[in-house]
Amino acid sequence: MEKTIFEQMGGAYTLQGDYYLPDFVLPAEENRSVGVWGQRHLRYLKQHRKVLYANLLTSGRLNSYLADIDRQAAELFFRLVEQMAEREGVTEKLKAEQPMEWVAKMNALREAAAEIVNAEVIFA
Repeated sequence: MEKTIFEQMGGAYTLQGDYYLPDFVLPAEENRSVGVWGQRHLRYLKQHRKVLYANLLTSGRLNSYLADIDRQAAELFFRLVEQMAEREGVTEKLKAEQPMEWVAKMNALREAAAEIVNAEVIFA
Protein backbone atom coordinates (compact mmCIF):
# COMPACT_ATOMS: atom_id res chain seq x y z
CA MET A 1 0.00 0.00 0.00
CA GLU A 2 1.31 3.45 -0.92
CA LYS A 3 2.12 5.88 1.86
CA THR A 4 -0.07 8.95 2.26
CA ILE A 5 1.39 12.45 2.16
CA PHE A 6 0.96 12.61 5.94
CA GLU A 7 3.04 9.45 6.38
CA GLN A 8 5.64 10.66 3.88
CA MET A 9 6.09 13.79 6.03
CA GLY A 10 6.71 11.70 9.14
CA GLY A 11 3.16 11.39 10.47
CA ALA A 12 1.67 8.23 11.92
CA TYR A 13 -1.79 6.76 12.45
CA THR A 14 -3.34 4.95 15.41
CA LEU A 15 -6.18 2.43 15.13
CA GLN A 16 -9.21 3.65 17.12
CA GLY A 17 -12.02 1.11 16.79
CA ASP A 18 -12.49 0.64 13.05
CA TYR A 19 -10.71 3.85 12.02
CA TYR A 20 -7.13 4.98 11.66
CA LEU A 21 -6.77 8.46 13.14
CA PRO A 22 -3.70 10.66 12.64
CA ASP A 23 -1.47 11.18 15.67
CA PHE A 24 -1.54 14.91 16.18
CA VAL A 25 0.27 16.47 19.11
CA LEU A 26 -0.20 20.11 19.98
CA PRO A 27 2.98 22.07 20.64
CA ALA A 28 3.91 22.43 24.29
CA GLU A 29 2.40 25.57 25.72
CA GLU A 30 3.71 27.82 28.45
CA ASN A 31 1.50 27.41 31.51
CA ARG A 32 0.68 30.90 32.78
CA SER A 33 -2.30 31.82 34.93
CA VAL A 34 -5.20 33.56 33.24
CA GLY A 35 -7.46 35.80 35.31
CA VAL A 36 -10.95 37.15 34.88
CA TRP A 37 -10.06 39.48 32.00
CA GLY A 38 -8.37 36.68 30.07
CA GLN A 39 -11.38 34.41 30.63
CA ARG A 40 -13.71 37.11 29.30
CA HIS A 41 -11.54 37.50 26.21
CA LEU A 42 -11.46 33.72 25.74
CA ARG A 43 -15.27 33.63 25.79
CA TYR A 44 -15.32 36.48 23.24
CA LEU A 45 -12.86 34.64 20.97
CA LYS A 46 -14.87 31.42 21.10
CA GLN A 47 -18.12 33.18 20.21
CA HIS A 48 -17.05 35.90 17.79
CA ARG A 49 -13.50 35.25 16.53
CA LYS A 50 -13.50 31.49 15.95
CA VAL A 51 -10.71 31.47 13.36
CA LEU A 52 -8.34 33.43 15.59
CA TYR A 53 -9.23 31.15 18.51
CA ALA A 54 -8.51 28.02 16.44
CA ASN A 55 -5.21 29.44 15.16
CA LEU A 56 -4.03 30.34 18.66
CA LEU A 57 -5.12 26.99 20.06
CA THR A 58 -3.46 24.86 17.39
CA SER A 59 -0.25 26.88 17.40
CA GLY A 60 0.10 26.51 21.18
CA ARG A 61 -0.01 30.23 21.87
CA LEU A 62 -3.52 30.57 23.33
CA ASN A 63 -2.57 30.48 27.01
CA SER A 64 0.27 33.00 26.72
CA TYR A 65 -1.92 35.26 24.55
CA LEU A 66 -4.71 35.21 27.15
CA ALA A 67 -2.24 35.82 29.99
CA ASP A 68 -0.91 38.89 28.14
CA ILE A 69 -4.44 40.20 27.54
CA ASP A 70 -5.24 39.61 31.21
CA ARG A 71 -2.15 41.52 32.34
CA GLN A 72 -2.81 44.45 29.98
CA ALA A 73 -6.47 44.68 31.00
CA ALA A 74 -5.70 44.52 34.73
CA GLU A 75 -3.05 47.23 34.45
CA LEU A 76 -5.41 49.48 32.48
CA PHE A 77 -8.25 48.85 34.93
CA PHE A 78 -6.24 49.77 38.02
CA ARG A 79 -4.70 52.79 36.33
CA LEU A 80 -8.15 54.05 35.25
CA VAL A 81 -9.66 53.55 38.71
CA GLU A 82 -6.77 55.43 40.30
CA GLN A 83 -6.99 58.32 37.82
CA MET A 84 -10.78 58.58 38.05
CA ALA A 85 -10.71 58.50 41.86
CA GLU A 86 -8.15 61.30 41.91
CA ARG A 87 -10.18 63.35 39.44
CA GLU A 88 -13.46 62.82 41.36
CA GLY A 89 -11.90 63.56 44.73
CA VAL A 90 -12.44 60.10 46.20
CA THR A 91 -9.75 60.07 48.87
CA GLU A 92 -8.78 58.25 52.04
CA LYS A 93 -10.17 61.20 54.00
CA LEU A 94 -13.60 60.59 52.44
CA LYS A 95 -13.21 56.89 53.23
CA ALA A 96 -12.58 57.66 56.90
CA GLU A 97 -15.32 60.28 57.25
CA GLN A 98 -18.10 58.85 55.05
CA PRO A 99 -17.39 55.20 54.27
CA MET A 100 -20.73 54.43 52.61
CA GLU A 101 -20.40 57.37 50.22
CA TRP A 102 -16.81 56.30 49.46
CA VAL A 103 -17.98 52.75 48.66
CA ALA A 104 -20.73 54.02 46.38
CA LYS A 105 -18.37 56.30 44.48
CA MET A 106 -15.66 53.63 44.18
CA ASN A 107 -18.18 51.09 42.87
CA ALA A 108 -19.32 53.57 40.24
CA LEU A 109 -15.72 54.28 39.24
CA ARG A 110 -14.88 50.57 39.03
CA GLU A 111 -17.91 49.93 36.80
CA ALA A 112 -16.95 52.81 34.52
CA ALA A 113 -13.36 51.55 34.31
CA ALA A 114 -14.58 47.99 33.58
CA GLU A 115 -16.68 49.28 30.69
CA ILE A 116 -13.67 51.06 29.22
CA VAL A 117 -11.45 47.98 29.59
CA ASN A 118 -14.11 45.78 28.01
CA ALA A 119 -14.46 48.12 25.04
CA GLU A 120 -10.74 48.74 24.45
CA VAL A 121 -9.09 45.43 25.34
CA ILE A 122 -11.51 42.54 25.83
CA PHE A 123 -13.94 43.02 22.94
CA ALA A 124 -11.56 44.73 20.52
